[in-house]
Amino acid sequence: MLMPKRTKHRKSFRGRMKGSAQRGNTVAFGEYGLAAMEPKWITNRQIESVRVAMNRVFKREGKIFIRIFPDKPITARPAGVRMGKGKGNVEGYVAVVKPGRVMFEVSGVSEELALKALRKATMKLPIACKVIKRENGGEN
Repeated sequence: MLMPKRTKHRKSFRGRMKGSAQRGNTVAFGEYGLAAMEPKWITNRQIESVRVAMNRVFKREGKIFIRIFPDKPITARPAGVRMGKGKGNVEGYVAVVKPGRVMFEVSGVSEELALKALRKATMKLPIACKVIKRENGGEN
């Protein structure tokens, strides 16, 4: 599971996901990418399940680039506990994803296989996504 080795603060504010992604909104490393269409928190478990699903499609060929990292701690109170008495304990970590953010990229496989893997990855995520292709012929 992805999670930070250490953090500056143990608990963080919830924040808000206003606007679209200003950074990380183009395909930079691979040939095809999976871009988010709506704002959402993506958990470390969801990222891992996408990685496993894509690797199963590729059968040890090609390369997967994970462009998001769950660095935001999420707290929760135990079930059946009354309101008040402070903030809950850290339950897990999430990555904040805004619309337009490229979350996953693939390279080194055929277009057909890449699209199949990215479609399978979309099924594992709680948001609508679209597959995008690198524009400038594979150069930065």
